[in-house]
Amino acid sequence: MSKLVELFLLFAKIGVCTIGGGYAMLPILQRELVEKKKWATEEQLADYYAVGQCTPGVIAVNTATFVGNSQAGIAGGIVATLGVVFPSIVIILIVAAFLSNFMHIQWVIHAFNGVRAGVVALILTSVIKLMRGAVVDWPTRIIYAAVLVLSAAGAFLPMPAGVLGAALGYVCSPVVLVILSGIVGICVRLRRGGKGK
Repeated sequence: MSKLVELFLLFAKIGVCTIGGGYAMLPILQRELVEKKKWATEEQLADYYAVGQCTPGVIAVNTATFVGNSQAGIAGGIVATLGVVFPSIVIILIVAAFLSNFMHIQWVIHAFNGVRAGVVALILTSVIKLMRGAVVDWPTRIIYAAVLVLSAAGAFLPMPAGVLGAALGYVCSPVVLVILSGIVGICVRLRRGGKGK
């Protein structure tokens, strides 16, 4: 029971401190789960992110479920998930009730601009930390570069019309990129005879 309470309180704290969505939660998860609690390694956390990215649902909720399940079974997964979403539910209900009355005020607009800039910095910090543990040799560097180019193309470049545009849009999908990266990783490992990373 104490482990379930600990899971709920930890993920509720993470949930209430995360502004900007699941990716902004990455540095907080790294600090709390890897550095403080030692419940996961950097590699395990990167695996949770990857699986959370290619399964339905929000990455923060999926990661909480994986970590909770690893610490206290099914009950731990449920409690961690409830913990991470509970603050958001309470806060969004309060915000929804009052925000529309304040969105036209100039200082509120500036505050949201500042929060968005801060969230970008938090996400970049997490990317750099994850890259140190995940991009470790030439195959992983090539996978990283290919996924970076394809995801940037999907996000920033206009897609051509017709079948070609639909195909490119499909290939540039984050889910497809994660799955393809996993397949390439397996192929590289098999080619090396199962040795190495």
